[in-house]
Amino acid sequence: MSLRDLPEIRAERLPTVCAFEPDADAVERWNAAIKAEADDDQSISILEVIGEDFWTGGGVTSKRISAALRAIGDRDVIVNLNSPGGDFFEGVAIYNALRAHPRKVTVRILGLAASAASVIAMAGDDIQIGKAGFLMVHNAWVVAIGNRHDLAEAAATMEPFDDAMATVYSDRAGATKVQAAEWMDNETWFNGEQAVAAGLADGYLPADAVHEDKTKAESLRGVNATRRVDAQLAKTGMPRSERRALLAEAKGGMRDAVPTVTHDADEIAALIQGLRSTIAS
Repeated sequence: MSLRDLPEIRAERLPTVCAFEPDADAVERWNAAIKAEADDDQSISILEVIGEDFWTGGGVTSKRISAALRAIGDRDVIVNLNSPGGDFFEGVAIYNALRAHPRKVTVRILGLAASAASVIAMAGDDIQIGKAGFLMVHNAWVVAIGNRHDLAEAAATMEPFDDAMATVYSDRAGATKVQAAEWMDNETWFNGEQAVAAGLADGYLPADAVHEDKTKAESLRGVNATRRVDAQLAKTGMPRSERRALLAEAKGGMRDAVPTVTHDADEIAALIQGLRSTIAS
């Protein structure tokens, strides 16, 4: 078990009328090119959206993290983290897997640990954050569709999730549960210094521990622009299937509604303009 007395999070699946989405603001702030300067066979990288990522075919799942922990075995582990969050249930499963690891778990927040990724970060026996890094906590955020009974069921189901997260944040920070719930209600962003001061991190990463992969940044520019548009549409309550069909139409028949990762700035501008025109029509 973890060297700290960390609480387990128990969460049942949401009703089928709901889907978790990465927070639009977190996606906007996320620099997906940030990674660790070096890693080894005792490190795990969580550098993508939590859960399966529709736009890239990637994403970080609990199955993948559990397999990595089995490969590391009875040794200390370092988790390099830079993610805007995503699927709450996958985040909880990853948190619980790290919490159950028999040796020391060090979490290094390289750039961003937002939403479900901030829950994962709390599994660290030692949490380090870059001074330029950010940690964001909020209430579980979903897109829900259906009648009033479906929506009432979704709201009732989400309440214990938020309560469980407040327990984790408050236990880790040595704060009251009321204080943690207030952070979540306000969707609070902590920079590195604020995270350490609040007790949500233990210390700072050295500046040379973080590297920005310029090649990766360029290759992801197009897909991240599309991801941000998708996240903003999700905030309007538009169902996932409709959003992706709309983005495909705006793109002009983008194959299977999945963008490539090589769009240049003109293509991105055309996509957004086409989307606006489609919405207005």
